[in-house]
Amino acid sequence: METKIAIQGIRGSYHHEVAAQLFGANTALDECLSFDALVAAVTSGAVSHGLMALENSIAGSIIPNYALIDKHNLHIVDEAYIRIEHQLMALPGTAVADIAEVASHPMALLQCKDFFATQPHIKLIEDADTAEVAQRIADKQIRGLGAIASKTAAALYGLEIVAPNIHSIANNATRFVVVKTTPNSSEDINKASLKFVLDHKRGSLAAVLNVLSDCKLNLTKIQSMPVVETPWKYSFFVDVTFDEVAFYTKTIQLLEIMTESLKVLGTYKNQRIS
Repeated sequence: METKIAIQGIRGSYHHEVAAQLFGANTALDECLSFDALVAAVTSGAVSHGLMALENSIAGSIIPNYALIDKHNLHIVDEAYIRIEHQLMALPGTAVADIAEVASHPMALLQCKDFFATQPHIKLIEDADTAEVAQRIADKQIRGLGAIASKTAAALYGLEIVAPNIHSIANNATRFVVVKTTPNSSEDINKASLKFVLDHKRGSLAAVLNVLSDCKLNLTKIQSMPVVETPWKYSFFVDVTFDEVAFYTKTIQLLEIMTESLKVLGTYKNQRIS
């Protein structure tokens, strides 16, 4: 199958920037305005890969995306981190004082709340995608409306950056994962994403964490989610890194015995923030 990537958002979005970084600037894209649509594109075979944001260093985990990956039996085969640098943009010739409303994705609004606290005249509106708002402003020549998006979006849609780098925290990074309907076939792996469910009894989670430590795995992420229709029972989503595949293999064998259920969501190469 030709490599075609489903992304959340349109060209100029942060998903687009990561897709270009991982697959090349000329890779065919399926632009989806929701993660549900993205997953549907992957599971239907319309695309070969999907690219999903999974967590942000400021706002935390995007919990519904963990559930989507699990529910649709997708496999994480790669990851990437990028620094998020939000720019306030509008039609050329616009000043911050001229902007009455800013529309953007809720996550972007949250990450720029300190800037907008100093601009009480601006009304904030939640929207589906950062770059889509930028495109809309350009296509419809909407004056008085601002967008929060990337420098790529500003250049792509001919908008002017009226306030650069408005994110509240300078070290703002997002982790993205590449998903497929089939597992990673590469043996060059040193990270895994797992989901497990434990008996509701004292010390069950501590026992699992001890196994990870004893088997020389490093726990880099743990996220709990309620088990649907089973009140007060939780599943755990964890990321672990390891120096040798043998350490990981031994851990999986032990966890299969210790847990009520165990699912490998993906094995892949651990990446670093650039």
